Amino acid sequence: MGENIKLKLTGKKVLTGLLIDIGSDILVLFDGKDYLYIPAVHIQDMNVLDSSEISINPPADSPNLEHQDELSLRKILNSAKGMFSEIYITGNQAIHGYVTSIMNNYFVFYSPVYKTMLISLNHLKWLIPYTSNKRPYGLNNEQLPLSPTNISLARSLEVQVEKLAGELIVINLGGHCQVIGKVVKLENNFIELVTAKQEYIYLNMHHLKTIHFTNNK
Repeated sequence: MGENIKLKLTGKKVLTGLLIDIGSDILVLFDGKDYLYIPAVHIQDMNVLDSSEISINPPADSPNLEHQDELSLRKILNSAKGMFSEIYITGNQAIHGYVTSIMNNYFVFYSPVYKTMLISLNHLKWLIPYTSNKRPYGLNNEQLPLSPTNISLARSLEVQVEKLAGELIVINLGGHCQVIGKVVKLENNFIELVTAKQEYIYLNMHHLKTIHFTNNK
């Protein structure tokens, strides 16, 4: 705590900053500008940096996501509901928007670009809350209203995918394994999809990171 550190994360990502807080399954890093909430499951290794490598002064303000009890990923996501934030899941592209719902093993994120997205809790790499006076892409209240999800949500991602039978979806936005297709069914943890050329492919649910819908609103 209070040391400048370097983290190596899954996906060959490296983050550096001042360690601000630690919870049961998450830690908070301040990189000199933003607070990064990082699930511990993705940290491969960590080391303390000396002042010749990096020196970040303690922030003047406190994180936007306040918490009373022990810090945890689920509590942070609940605190982030309705707050504009940046999340990183896969590839080299961050997603901007806000959390709308947190379910058993996934959460729902609304993006002004991709609209409603289902995101596996297991694949969230980090979350950065916006400062209070910022909005994604400079959009105003009319262009980007804060509104609840208008779809019926199942408690688990597996059941939610079953409910998407017949829908066109995009899986793993921005990743090398991005797939677009129509959901046929979910069986034995594999999603059966039909591609544009009517080829059938089967995707393992454990590698499903994000889902968004082609007819999204």
